[in-house]
Amino acid sequence: MLGMERKVFWTVFTILGVVADFSLPLWWAVVATIPIGVVSWWLAYRSGWF
Repeated sequence: MLGMERKVFWTVFTILGVVADFSLPLWWAVVATIPIGVVSWWLAYRSGWF
């Protein structure tokens, strides 16, 4: 089960990171990495969906 959670975390983190990179200016995208990491972590490990 841990492998699935890691895949979900990295997939969500990558997708949201790419969206932020293309839609936000550079420094906003860099700052947005922290909330993206928190959202990805919650979705993969704490939500209980996977």
